Amino acid sequence: MSKRRIQMERIKKVLELKNKCSLSIREIERATRLPRSTVNDYIKRFKESGIVYSDLSELNDSEIYQKLFPSPKQSVIKIKPDFAKINKELKKKHITRQLLWGEYKEQYPQGIGYTQFCYHLNEWQKKLNVSMRQIHKAGEKLFIDYSGLKGEITNCKTGEKSLVDIFVATLGASSYTYAEASMNQKLESFIMSNIRAFEYFGGVTQILVPDNLKAAVTKAHRYHPQINTSYEDMAEHYNTIVIPARPYSPKDKSKVELAVKLVQRWILAKIRNEIFYSIEELNIRIRELLKYYNNRKIKHIDKSRKELYQELDKPSLKALPITRYEFKNVCWRRVNIDYHIEIANSYYSVPYQLATKEVLAKYNSSIVSIYYNNKNIATHLRLTQTNQLSTNKAHMPSSHRRYAETSPSALIERAKSIGNKTACLIHKILSDSNHPEKGYRSAYGILRAAQKHKNNEEVELACAKMLSLDIKRIFHFESILKRKSWQITVEDDLPIPSIVNKSANIRGNEYYN
Repeated sequence: MSKRRIQMERIKKVLELKNKCSLSIREIERATRLPRSTVNDYIKRFKESGIVYSDLSELNDSEIYQKLFPSPKQSVIKIKPDFAKINKELKKKHITRQLLWGEYKEQYPQGIGYTQFCYHLNEWQKKLNVSMRQIHKAGEKLFIDYSGLKGEITNCKTGEKSLVDIFVATLGASSYTYAEASMNQKLESFIMSNIRAFEYFGGVTQILVPDNLKAAVTKAHRYHPQINTSYEDMAEHYNTIVIPARPYSPKDKSKVELAVKLVQRWILAKIRNEIFYSIEELNIRIRELLKYYNNRKIKHIDKSRKELYQELDKPSLKALPITRYEFKNVCWRRVNIDYHIEIANSYYSVPYQLATKEVLAKYNSSIVSIYYNNKNIATHLRLTQTNQLSTNKAHMPSSHRRYAETSPSALIERAKSIGNKTACLIHKILSDSNHPEKGYRSAYGILRAAQKHKNNEEVELACAKMLSLDIKRIFHFESILKRKSWQITVEDDLPIPSIVNKSANIRGNEYYN
């Protein structure tokens, strides 16, 4: 008996038990002693064949077998490339798809063509990295970036050309776009470009999505980036938040990258042969072309960006605040123990209770405002010179206030009670000091040390020694008192070396005569 005949007998038995006796798979398995997988396979093939069990008796074994086990179509089996290996190779420098396909065809001449090669590779890569299609809600996000292609300004006197940056901002839902030329990408220029974009759109989105440039992000991080404090302050004024694009994640800002490319194509390319003698001229021309760009119909939706903006984004934008944001530098500072903070090499006081605490300083060319726990604790006029102090007496403890209110004449009178030499030294310290407070500190220190010494004669001698040596520091005064070095004259302090033994090699006075 042939193998096929034995198989057909088993198949018929399985089908009979299933269709005629209505047994379960497990019961058929036990009755026929066939593996469960084989029983399942026969029943599945019978269902897929479309044969009705009542017609089975009219068919011979060969016909039943052909129905259940149809022969596969004869075709050339083409070996597909190893896409995992190819994807790894593509990450290397100078490796192209064309090169890898050529190597594959050398190994398998009957293999797939280049078009199929690219198609199957793309499909494989999609499965490798499934990404979510971003759907932007109206009024939710404003994407911000700079164009890699720059504009040009020509010096009208010298003819010298200088490059300027092109700022681009686009709304997420409508792709309505704003662009302008900017002298640079520094903090103030970047913030003012943002403000002009808000005013162009007539409102503010819930979220700002800038790229990771330094003016927006002080420290990039995939999950917890550090936003520039000045930029964050501006965002707070406009009641919005900053969520920058993740580093090395172009899909996070694909909207603005496309907008940048289109601005380059429809605006910068059109003015490539035009000459502009100021950034104002360039921006007037950009505004003209920007109007044309935003009013162009988008082919696949037959609407312009302006129309989409009016339908989607404009009704959902937050209103602009009553006052325009005034640019300020914003920084965190730790208060020194003398209750002053340093800004641009000048010093500004805060209440003395905040010594060693961290405070937030906001300043421009005219005003310095200082905040602690979101409360304004001090405001000063901006100092114009370095190493200056701006001290509010209300910020001082009572002991320091008395000290600050002491006049130079009062200190000299106090020194006179010890002696004339002490008074002369205090007068010299106060008159020679480049800042009154610095002189007060030295004078107070010497008078306090003199009071502790309790011997006015020795203090007078020490002051006389300091006057003769033209020294004014407190530690010199304390050292002289401690060592009683007023007993040594200046000549003793600075002995003049003399030649003791004459040598034959030393020229005498006669030589020079």
